[in-house]
Amino acid sequence: VCGEILEASNMLGSVIHMTLCFNEGTGNSIMSGGFLTEKQASYGWLFKLSEWAHFSSYGIGLNKGSKAAHILVFDRRTKRLVEELISGKIILSMRAIYQSKLGLRLMDKGAKELLQDISEKQGRKMNSVDSMKDIPQFINFYKDQINLFEMKYPLDHFKTFNEFFIRELKPGVRPIASMDRDDVAVCAADCRLMAFKTAMESTRFWVKGRKFSVQGLLGNNVSPSPFIGGTMVIFRLAPQDYHRFHFPVSGIIERFVHVPGSLYTVNPIAVNSKYCNVFTDNKRVVSIISTAYFGKVAFIAIGATMVGSITFTRNEGDHVKKGEEFGYFSFGGSTVICVFEKDVIRIDADLLENSARSLETLVCVGMQLGLSTKTCNYK
Repeated sequence: VCGEILEASNMLGSVIHMTLCFNEGTGNSIMSGGFLTEKQASYGWLFKLSEWAHFSSYGIGLNKGSKAAHILVFDRRTKRLVEELISGKIILSMRAIYQSKLGLRLMDKGAKELLQDISEKQGRKMNSVDSMKDIPQFINFYKDQINLFEMKYPLDHFKTFNEFFIRELKPGVRPIASMDRDDVAVCAADCRLMAFKTAMESTRFWVKGRKFSVQGLLGNNVSPSPFIGGTMVIFRLAPQDYHRFHFPVSGIIERFVHVPGSLYTVNPIAVNSKYCNVFTDNKRVVSIISTAYFGKVAFIAIGATMVGSITFTRNEGDHVKKGEEFGYFSFGGSTVICVFEKDVIRIDADLLENSARSLETLVCVGMQLGLSTKTCNYK
């Protein structure tokens, strides 16, 4: 159908590709949405796996992420689907807690406090000199997803696991898109990204908590009025990621607001659960950035299981440039959410298309996120 030569080493990608070509060549729709042209083949939003592919319960698409045994994301750089590494035992435990009424009732009966206690103990452990021995095992588990050559310092520089976890990168390894243009917003983290034109749209495709809203996300001490109907971008960091987050826009930091809360996991298994309200229940810090091209931008750093510590490296009143470091999360995986005012940004089409199919996009700090509508309208 397409004449492409497939790489033998990429078994998963080859199975997906051949299944799509089979659909196109025979007209038998084994996979929904199965069609393939040279241009469309480079985008991951049309890839949907079937049971025929023998990959058990992989799931991509609406209402699938919470049931999937594996998590697939689309790598924006390589234009390929990749599997996110996660322990099967962890998946089973997260399902037991977050995908059932019984599990969430246990949360209400003291498990929230248990998660807080576990996170605090794990934080102390990862700050101990003894934790240094865990670094090689961690690197080996994520060997294909951690690039040691990008690190600013060699491994023997780190005296604790947390020092390694919050590692800095060499200057220049994350180029910033259109650095001289403040009307171009960029990705705030190395992460799996979901983008929606409105927060309400996110509840159709991704966030299934019954109480999710912009007001709930911002907490009681930040007015939601400027952000009602605005675009929302979710940056989910997995444990193997570079865990420093950066400014997506240039502007002035107006304020920080600390919102107390729980430490649920931010894994899609919990985010996709209708029984849990991860983003509005978790501990978080809301910062408001005033910009010339995007109005006010709410930048929400959200803690998660094993991530009790959110550290900021900039202060209120600072003039900041997009791409500059803003802070970091200590051990674990966590999430940043950016909420823009209504109709101020046009998110890149590939990010919106993937998100509308409940498919996260793997991105790096500095990649283009979208353009100011002031610029779009002018052009």
